[in-house]
Amino acid sequence: MARLAQTAGLTDVQEEILATVRTFVDREIIPHAQTLEHGDAYPADIVEGMKEMGLFGLTIPEEFGGLGESLLTYALVVEQIARGWMSVSGVINTHFIVAHMLKQHGTAEQKEKYLPRMATGEVRGSFSMSEPELGSDVAAIRTRAARSGDLYVVDGQKMWLTNGGTSNLTAVLVRTDEGAEKPHKNLTAFLVEKPEGYGEVLPGLTIPGKIDKMGYKGVDTTEMVFDGFRIAADQVLGGVPGEGFRHMMDGVEVGRVNVAARACGIALRSFELAIEYAQQRRAFGKPIVEHQAIGFKLAEMATKVEAAHLMMVNAARLKDSGARNDVEAGMAKLMASEFCAEVTQEAFRIHGGYGYSKEYEIERLMREAPFLLIGEGTSEIQKTIISRGLLREYRAR
Repeated sequence: MARLAQTAGLTDVQEEILATVRTFVDREIIPHAQTLEHGDAYPADIVEGMKEMGLFGLTIPEEFGGLGESLLTYALVVEQIARGWMSVSGVINTHFIVAHMLKQHGTAEQKEKYLPRMATGEVRGSFSMSEPELGSDVAAIRTRAARSGDLYVVDGQKMWLTNGGTSNLTAVLVRTDEGAEKPHKNLTAFLVEKPEGYGEVLPGLTIPGKIDKMGYKGVDTTEMVFDGFRIAADQVLGGVPGEGFRHMMDGVEVGRVNVAARACGIALRSFELAIEYAQQRRAFGKPIVEHQAIGFKLAEMATKVEAAHLMMVNAARLKDSGARNDVEAGMAKLMASEFCAEVTQEAFRIHGGYGYSKEYEIERLMREAPFLLIGEGTSEIQKTIISRGLLREYRAR
């Protein structure tokens, strides 16, 4: 059989991009990931390498200086990068979501202003929905923007902002007074330009220091605090207030495919480490891979890696076709993240005591996998989305 996680029907261009990224991951990410991750160090050299390859503009249209590739291409690239180190995929994930939102919903002026510089990586995007007491209840957002002539004045606190300190363009979802009865119709997405760094980066806008996390090191996660922050009305995404929920949900939909791809990458790497170690480690006179207990574990792990990859590819292709894919993206994210946690833990068990040592890569993957059970909506949120979608199609007549 072919190696795991192969994708049928790719173009020559897609194959070439993936081959280039795989080589980059093997040469530039995997050999350095352990040191950078344990030091919680931002992967500056790796990011520069991704800029040179054009990855920051992978899905940005050619007219704006990007490569104009599909969500599928991007997801497969993310899968490979996460296989090397998940945090590196996190650097480009929020950037990609903001670029997608601009491409789909931005005004002509907003596209022209930001997309060319996003394609080169000069402008790096992040996005923010969550708040300290919000969780997945997006309609309960408290951060407010009050209209004052040609400006809005923003007050409130956002949470779990990936790339909060290292990005310079953030799409932020806040509450505005549109007089709508439905809470989500009173939400607006703003494009906040800011300098990189921490502290009060602009009058009324503070990016506190990095949040210390169990895993997902290297990439910074921060809060974003607004206190009388003034922003021009033309920085409303799409130019029309009250459409922010729809814009953000479109971004989250592709974000769920991204998280599924990350989970596929970590699961694939965990399997690779496990099957290699199982051939080297001997017990009871033979390599442990020859013991049925270990052989069966590897068979189940490989099957889960393959199933997750196929569901992720299906969700990406549906989105690229223009079809609604909320159920398929939710299914892909649910299965890939759960299978990733299971495969990683089995790889950890196969390593035995050595899996608990920081000298072995599986220790890092064990701390990274749980994040994917939460990012872009917990498994319970995915089940809610899936069940509602199923009722749309199968409601009793």
